[in-house]
Amino acid sequence: MTTFVRVQFYIFAVLAIAAALCFVTRKSPVAAALWLVNVMFALSGLYVMLDAPFVAAIQVMVYAGAIMVVFVFVVMLLNLGSGEIGDVRSVASRLGAGAVGIALAALVLSVLRDKIPAVENAIAADNVVTPIAASLFTDYLIAFEVTSLVLLVAVVGAVVLAKRRASA
Repeated sequence: MTTFVRVQFYIFAVLAIAAALCFVTRKSPVAAALWLVNVMFALSGLYVMLDAPFVAAIQVMVYAGAIMVVFVFVVMLLNLGSGEIGDVRSVASRLGAGAVGIALAALVLSVLRDKIPAVENAIAADNVVTPIAASLFTDYLIAFEVTSLVLLVAVVGAVVLAKRRASA
């Protein structure tokens, strides 16, 4: 493992751990959900480094996309977003956030720059999705369906709790 790859790993790992700590220490559920999205993106970068680009893409699309939309929808439905997010109006905090964002984007692009030809060759040589889909819909079908039911029950439960609070 080269020093550059090792540094990238440590950067993604520290970002994931720091974002996870920020996730569990936020008072506002909306801010916590946004920190969880940061954790998902850092984990996606680690998956790319492990030569698993499909898992990285699914991590972003499913967890950072769909699941977080459901979380934020439930938080907004229950009107839990009234906590303090914090004062981000200072110029220094905005510049710091911008610098971290640019550094993270540069890091992700540097990892992807080396991986894109390998990914294109792997996809052209063999279909990457077929073995994952086959195991998902055969070996892990029950777990897949139970997970979807758990998410459905969570949303229905949030609606029921919101109705009780509104009628009381």
